Amino acid sequence: MMTFKQLEAIYWVVRLGSFAQAANKLHTTQSAVSKRVQELEALFNTSLFDRSLRSARLTEKGEQMFAVAKRLLEQRDLAVEHFAEPEVVERRLRLGVTEVTAMTWLPRLVGRIQAVYPKVVIEPDVDTGIGLRDKILADELDLAIVGDAFEDPRFTVRLVGTLTLAWMCKPGLIDTRKPVRLHEIAKHRLLLQGTKSGTGLVVDRWLSTLGVKLTASVRTNNVLTMIGMAVSGLGITYLPAHCMQPMVDAGMLALIRVTPAPPQVRYVAMYRAEQRSTLVSSIARLAQESCDFSRMFQAATEVQGEG
Repeated sequence: MMTFKQLEAIYWVVRLGSFAQAANKLHTTQSAVSKRVQELEALFNTSLFDRSLRSARLTEKGEQMFAVAKRLLEQRDLAVEHFAEPEVVERRLRLGVTEVTAMTWLPRLVGRIQAVYPKVVIEPDVDTGIGLRDKILADELDLAIVGDAFEDPRFTVRLVGTLTLAWMCKPGLIDTRKPVRLHEIAKHRLLLQGTKSGTGLVVDRWLSTLGVKLTASVRTNNVLTMIGMAVSGLGITYLPAHCMQPMVDAGMLALIRVTPAPPQVRYVAMYRAEQRSTLVSSIARLAQESCDFSRMFQAATEVQGEG
C-alpha cells in the first residue's frame, strides 16, 4: 500500500533536486529515502527516476507519480489545517512581500504567525509585485503581500492596509515652503519605480490619467535605491509618507506639498483562487491585523500584549 512517507520521498527529491537534500529535509538518511522510492517503484512495477543520469531526473511515469504525490500531500495538509488546533499545524509557509513591507511591518507579521502557529516554518521572499505574482503562479509562493495593481481572476485578494505616498526631495532642490502643482514638479527629473513594481504601476496609471508629461525620469524597482538617489539630490520621488518622517526630521529629505496628492496604494494579500488552505486565509487575516507602514523596522515583540 502506498504511504505518505513514500510520497514525501519522491516529492522532496524532485523539489530539492537530490536524494541527499530530500533526506535532510525529511530528517532521515539518504538510504531511507532511496528505499521509499524503490518501494513505490516495486508497488507499481515501474521506474520513477532515470538512473542513467547523475541528476534526479524523473521518467514519464515518475512525472505522473510526482503530480499525484503533490496533490495527495496538499490534500493531507489541508485536512490537518482544517481539523487540527493551530498550535499543532506543521508545514512551511512560503510568504512573499515587497520591499516596503519588509522594511516596516514584516517582523510584526512573522511574530503573529509564530504566536498562533508555532510549528509553521516561514520562508519570506522579498521581490517586486510582478515577481511575487509570477512566483505564485509558478507555485513557488503560497501567498504574497503586494500593492493592488493586478486585476486577474486567477487570484483571490484580501485588503490588508493602505500605503500613503508623498513627494520628497533633497532639501534645497526646489522651494518646498509653498504647495506646487503636479505638472510643475513633472518638469524636474522624477525618480520613479519601475514597471515590475505594483506601486509603480499604480502611480504610472495615475500620472497617465492626469495627462502628466515627464521631462526626465530615472526608474528603479528598488526602494532603497530611490531613497539614496533622492537624498543625493538626483531628483524628486514619491516615498512612503509616514515611515520616512525620521529622515525628513533629520534634514535628509524634504516633503513637497503637491496637488493633487499621489494616490494611496491598497495593499492586499494575494493567493491563487483555487487555494483552499485555511492556513493561507488565516495568514491573510493576520496580515490585516499587522499591517502598519508608519515606522521602519518594527520589532516582532511589538505583537506581545496587543489586543
